[in-house]
Amino acid sequence: MKKIALVTGSSRGIGLAAAKLLSAAGCEVIYHASKESEKLRNAAGTSPFYGVDLNDASAVAAFAEKLISNGQIPDILVFNASYQSYTGIGNFSTDEYRKMFDTNVQSTGILLNMLLPEMQKKHWGRIIFVSSINGIKPASRLAVYGATKAAFQNLARTTAVECAPFNITVNTILPGVIETDRNAAVLSDENFAAQLKEKVPMHRFGSAGECGELIAFLASDKAGYITGAEIPIAGGLQL
Repeated sequence: MKKIALVTGSSRGIGLAAAKLLSAAGCEVIYHASKESEKLRNAAGTSPFYGVDLNDASAVAAFAEKLISNGQIPDILVFNASYQSYTGIGNFSTDEYRKMFDTNVQSTGILLNMLLPEMQKKHWGRIIFVSSINGIKPASRLAVYGATKAAFQNLARTTAVECAPFNITVNTILPGVIETDRNAAVLSDENFAAQLKEKVPMHRFGSAGECGELIAFLASDKAGYITGAEIPIAGGLQL
């Protein structure tokens, strides 16, 4: 029987790369984006897809309920979607702060709360949290985003302990500076990009494909004894 893989935020970037690789490995992939759009439909092709605003707790719960009622219980769950804005301690608004925490942390908790009991019945599973190097290495202008990712990673650790007896592994990847369309605007500043690249020991940025390959490996049978890991994919930027 085909494994079912849900990849949140899979209409572009790391999520899309992971979804394509999981599909190539034989999984039935469920695509997701913040809303239904031509981009999401094009990414999904003939695969099922859902447009769900992860900032809306009731919409997230309804999404989980629909997956359960449709028999689309994930074997592989990739928490990739997130909301990021350049807000530091001195310049964030309450609404922006709340949106980042609700999207990046609360939605993950709701999906786990509702889907894990169903996943545990299968006694096999893979959960991959796509966090950020900012979860372990703070940056002043991403202070709030980094805080959400630190909370996200702590949630992953707890989930790993609770899921281990059910043969469900839970791992986290920590991307550094990755060339995606979300980062295109900030990296289009050649001077800034050059300065940032100098801070990366490998002196280059990563690709969505490289992150996707790591996710696909962690979702495979080959990674069956790896759980609770936090793996930087950052060219040494974590050092």
